[in-house]
Amino acid sequence: MAKPGHAWSRAAAEQGEAEEGEDPLDAMIARTGCLEQHRQLQECMAERQDWRHCQAQLRAFGACMARRQQQRE
Repeated sequence: MAKPGHAWSRAAAEQGEAEEGEDPLDAMIARTGCLEQHRQLQECMAERQDWRHCQAQLRAFGACMARRQQQRE
């Protein structure tokens, strides 16, 4: 079953390899190491249909991305 959000398959994401025709945003997120947090946010959004109900997932994804940015600096 496909996950909500972008077009990643779990196996491709875990291997860090994009499938043919993959979304460039998915590839970028996979390289950050924050793919699981992004996946959780996408699942919440698909289920709840309202980002206001997904604040914990949004904060977790944002914190992961912020850590990644700090590592790059």
